[in-house]
Amino acid sequence: MKFVSLLCATVAAGCLMAATAATAQEPIVIKFSHVVAPETPKGKGAEKFKQLAEQRTGGKVKVEVYPNSQLYKDKEELEALQLGAVQMLAPSLAKFGPLGAKEFEIFDLPYIFPCKAALVKVTTGTIGKQLFQKLENKGITGLAYWDNGFKIMSANKPLHATADFKGLKMRIQSSKVLQMRALGALPQVMAFSEVYQALQTGVVDGTENPPSNMYTQKMHEVQSHATLSDHGYLGYAVIVNKKFWDGLPADVRTQLDGAMKEATDYANTIAQEENDKALEAMKAAGKTKFYELTKDERASWRQAMLPVHEDMASRVGKELLASIKTETDAAKCE
Repeated sequence: MKFVSLLCATVAAGCLMAATAATAQEPIVIKFSHVVAPETPKGKGAEKFKQLAEQRTGGKVKVEVYPNSQLYKDKEELEALQLGAVQMLAPSLAKFGPLGAKEFEIFDLPYIFPCKAALVKVTTGTIGKQLFQKLENKGITGLAYWDNGFKIMSANKPLHATADFKGLKMRIQSSKVLQMRALGALPQVMAFSEVYQALQTGVVDGTENPPSNMYTQKMHEVQSHATLSDHGYLGYAVIVNKKFWDGLPADVRTQLDGAMKEATDYANTIAQEENDKALEAMKAAGKTKFYELTKDERASWRQAMLPVHEDMASRVGKELLASIKTETDAAKCE
């Protein structure tokens, strides 16, 4: 009887050890959610990070990428990250304003970056690091800035002069920077996943996007005109749940940092190429007529929208605005 009891205890202990070992070998899962198509620079960057993270950690980490708002829409994803429902996101920089980090709305200001070199000086320098620190007390750790280039305007009418915007319902992200009002348009905040249908049904008249977003969401099929304005910038911040990130083994976190750096270099390198390809594809489709502003028209657009900088200075911070101007003035723009 004692032998049987001992045998049972030994078997049970063995099963427990086997279960513990199996549990220890289970990979750390990172759910990486985003709202755009896999074919965009952000989508490809997320897939590159997945590949590198799993490779560098030797399978200790498994990255599950959920594109196209499969898990959460724009307004839901940040809350999901803070609650730990997902571990990683790459939201547009405009999303942090409503969260309380209004300084990030500096990226929404029209014509704030005269060229890509000026942008890089800001995101890779002291300013970029200081902005990420604003997220720490919200349970968020910032890992990298991903680029998606400059935006163009689209609508179902030509947009050449600023007067052409008067009365148009233009979809925007959730941001307090309202250059659309400066143009006489009516800004409409709307989730990215809802824009195509809203354009198709006339709920909104137009929107602004980098070409890659416009193309992969098929917005060119429901917008007859677009203007190559380069008036605003669209970038993303790759962020993680701070508690999750801080709780990772140090060696794993170091490996993921390396994977993120390489994925960031990749995503930012292909951004311009992907936008150029998207623009050519939309032109070839023939459903949207693209217009290049003349020198005088571009000057008129700038003149109409630059007062937004002064209007927003007290919100985003006058010192921050001055610091960015110093950095961008020092950039080597061709």
